Amino acid sequence: MEDKETKVFHVARISKKNFTVGQKVLLQHSKLKFFPGKLRSRWLGPHVITKKFAHGAVEIQSLKTNNTFKVNDHQLKEYRKGFQTEHVEVMDLDNPIL
Repeated sequence: MEDKETKVFHVARISKKNFTVGQKVLLQHSKLKFFPGKLRSRWLGPHVITKKFAHGAVEIQSLKTNNTFKVNDHQLKEYRKGFQTEHVEVMDLDNPIL
């Protein structure tokens, strides 16, 4: 009985991924070992989705090399652009303003 309840709990927490053609995504680095190191990223990219297939298969194109390949959408996550650093206020910590 507990196994069924646990499965229902975990299935309810799985987020549905809806990717569209032209969207930028990151690809999971699948050849990484279990303990990759603290500073190594587990994601490669960004890549652009060029075609969607049935059953979750997606064709992506690398922005760096322009190579295209087919992957499962479970290995992808949405690419989010970083913060803009144009209007950052710098405060000197040696002479704080009171």
